[in-house]
Amino acid sequence: MNIRYVKPIALLLLVVALLIVIAQNRAPVQTHFLLITIEMPQILLLALTALAGFAVGLLVPALVRPKRIWPRRPADSSHGEQGGDHRPA
Repeated sequence: MNIRYVKPIALLLLVVALLIVIAQNRAPVQTHFLLITIEMPQILLLALTALAGFAVGLLVPALVRPKRIWPRRPADSSHGEQGGDHRPA
């Protein structure tokens, strides 16, 4: 199989899978959020949930930045923190 056919075939399989999911999840469902009850197609609820998860996945690492440990600042050589014996001769 030629490599240039891989992308179109993968895209076609994804589109077919998406059409199957849409066809199977058209039934209306009731969603309760706080004091509100909303009726919507199940596929819309699935899409909104996936979009919310994607957004949280992007935002959390941007908001919670770990303490940066690399690259380290070079040690100050005047204090002798680099190791070795610095006694006068």
